[in-house]
Amino acid sequence: MTSNPNSLAARDVASLIHPYTNLEKHKEAGPTIIAQGDGVYVHDDSGKRYLEGMAGLWSTSLGFSEKRLVEAAVRQMEKLPTYHIFNGRSTEPSIELAEALLKIAPKSLSKVLFANSGSEANDQAAKLVWFYNNALGRPEKKRIIGRHRGYHGITVFSGSLTGLAHNHVDWDLPMGPVLRTDCPSHYLYGEPGETEAQFTDRLVKNLEDLILREGPETIGAFIAEPVNGAGGVIVPPKDYFPRIQAVLRKYEILMIADEVICGFGRTGQMFGCDTFGIEPDIMTVAKALSSAYLPISATLISAPIAEAITAHAGKLGNFAHGFTYAGHPVSSAVALETLKIYEERDIIGHVAEVSAHFQAKLRSFLDHPLVGEARGVGLIGALQLVTDKASRTVLPAAAGIGALIQNAAMEKGLIVRASPDAVYFCPPLIITRAQVDELFAVVAEVLDIGLAEAQRQGLVGAGRQAAE
Repeated sequence: MTSNPNSLAARDVASLIHPYTNLEKHKEAGPTIIAQGDGVYVHDDSGKRYLEGMAGLWSTSLGFSEKRLVEAAVRQMEKLPTYHIFNGRSTEPSIELAEALLKIAPKSLSKVLFANSGSEANDQAAKLVWFYNNALGRPEKKRIIGRHRGYHGITVFSGSLTGLAHNHVDWDLPMGPVLRTDCPSHYLYGEPGETEAQFTDRLVKNLEDLILREGPETIGAFIAEPVNGAGGVIVPPKDYFPRIQAVLRKYEILMIADEVICGFGRTGQMFGCDTFGIEPDIMTVAKALSSAYLPISATLISAPIAEAITAHAGKLGNFAHGFTYAGHPVSSAVALETLKIYEERDIIGHVAEVSAHFQAKLRSFLDHPLVGEARGVGLIGALQLVTDKASRTVLPAAAGIGALIQNAAMEKGLIVRASPDAVYFCPPLIITRAQVDELFAVVAEVLDIGLAEAQRQGLVGAGRQAAE
């Protein structure tokens, strides 16, 4: 980091707390300051260009220079820069966006409650489950089942729904009525000799056993991402969700589909629900709703839930929930323009075409000594890093290989995300085949850098024969 106290880097270190950052190391390393965007690329303040292989935070679907979204924001700022939807007031953009969402959403959904982030959308989904069951005279039916490796946000309760240890340690989480069930990764959690079908049987049985053990009358909902994002880009077995939902219906447990990452084309269809046969009672969206150009999210609910909470709010005299910026007119206008672009440019069709190439490139790394599994769907994927392919032994966190690969990629002009034992990819939906090739050419180089370090540490054998 520069020693100039007036530099942007020094000012950053002096003034900002960075999310998901080693704050102690940041005092010395300082920030990478992103100054400009261009399509699927971003540029730092020195002019270096990076292919953004994570679409920012799994979110910038239309890239970093979509002028129509800028113009939509300017038009609305000039007309009505801000207002709220409390106390029966409304705005044209919020109404039109709600209508547009319901037009493309799963048919089971009928009303929209806006918020500002995925965390808020999931947090209020939980509150709606509680309010709904109070309305029905079921005050005990409040617990929500999340999954290990699920990620649902970082507020106090959505952070509790999240099933990742580092989001809980020393944050005094989880708290509240949360239960936890299995992560649907056959590769990571399948037992020796267990087929994928048998694995699914076991997970479905474990869920039903959990419900019966805890009492169906105490459980209000089950929450799941169609594809786990931050928890490892976990793609479930093909019949996992239909079978899980059959159990949920049996015990009158609501299905919350967290589409914050998967929604709006990421999996190759408009929603992950469409891809995996999910019929949600509640669905949450954010991120690609506005291509992340402005903060906005939404919680969509079924007609039975909407009718029950409406009647209950009438009895109480108020629906006492809401955020100041929910349905913000400028954010809504930008989100509405984003949905128009998806339709007019057939972004879903583009994803379907490019994703076949993306997934083929991803799976071409299966012969690499570090790669145990290549998994993904649409334009999201991951490479699982292992020390031994036969036993599926993942790289130990202490080895630092994931971080090494992530940093090496950035040095070579590619932004990806790595955990200690996996590398994740989630590029803007507008990426081309040539840009997919560019992305994975760098991945090939940095995997070899990771392999050399793993060999130096004695974690894998020397040479490509380690793959055999």
